[in-house]
Amino acid sequence: MLAAQAGDARAYDRLLRAALPLLRGIAGRRIADAAEAEDAVQDTLLTLHRIRHSWDPTRPVRPWLATLCERRCIDRLRRAQALRRAVPLRDLSEHATAEPARATGELAAAELRRAIATLPRAQRDALTLAKLAELPVAEAAARSGLTPGSVKVATHRAIRSLRRILLPRAA
Repeated sequence: MLAAQAGDARAYDRLLRAALPLLRGIAGRRIADAAEAEDAVQDTLLTLHRIRHSWDPTRPVRPWLATLCERRCIDRLRRAQALRRAVPLRDLSEHATAEPARATGELAAAELRRAIATLPRAQRDALTLAKLAELPVAEAAARSGLTPGSVKVATHRAIRSLRRILLPRAA
């Protein structure tokens, strides 16, 4: 690892090859789906590449690598769990009211617009840019003046608020 940090490409290649069995073992134990586990390994390798300079040479490298992999696995599991719980915005407009006839068309869209208008400005802007306009988070952040992390948080809160407003029984 020291040689890899110093820029030795061959040492870096040996490090990556030596780390793969460890990383695959951790990911395989944490994530049941083999493809997702391999994606977590790849995420770990990308993270390692990006932050290898931060490894402290006075500490063992194996636990550091294991921690990186554990965190990438947790990130993937959380993302998958959030996707399972998420209600797409188009579903909110379809369920904006209990009356099926009102749940479609302009009336439901108007109800959704009214609900969005009640949101705090940061949430409204983040939701409009990141979800409705489908801009990448970085671009939504640049346009709104928020940080990318704030855009994500504001969007999450906006969707949660819309659920409470439009789907009172699901909240």
